[in-house]
Amino acid sequence: MAPNQFSTSTEREALCGFLDKQRADLLRKVEGVSDADARRTPTVSSLSLTGLLKHSALWERRWFQVVVAGRTLPGDWPETGIQDWRDEDFRVDERDTVKHWTTFFEEQVAVSREIVAGLELDAPCSRAELADRNLRWVLLHMIEETARHAGHADIIRESIDGSTGI
Repeated sequence: MAPNQFSTSTEREALCGFLDKQRADLLRKVEGVSDADARRTPTVSSLSLTGLLKHSALWERRWFQVVVAGRTLPGDWPETGIQDWRDEDFRVDERDTVKHWTTFFEEQVAVSREIVAGLELDAPCSRAELADRNLRWVLLHMIEETARHAGHADIIRESIDGSTGI
């Protein structure tokens, strides 16, 4: 989806549209890749397509459900502490499949959209340490983070099978 294929008549539409484009770009990079290839780390980094998708799904959930909406996710961040999730989010093994993480990502995005639809852009984050930030800030942050990871995925995918373009 090109940026001009969604409405930018309001700030909310523009922010949500650009975020959705980045989400779709990330998902497009894992389409048609085998689980084994999606777990490969073909560049000098330790990143894999599945690891990027897993990380993005987990943080989609954390930013919107925990930080914005104030929900608790037992056994997940922040309950587990910062050191427990930092590297783990990107680690994958034979149990991690493209289908599982794609489905989980799409489920989290659906919940995020519901949360965003029910709040004003100026609504402050529910987490006390981020109360000086608002939904607008989170949307902008998620655009930048998701775009960064879609770019990583683009390079990894090209390294795997020569596929280019987001």
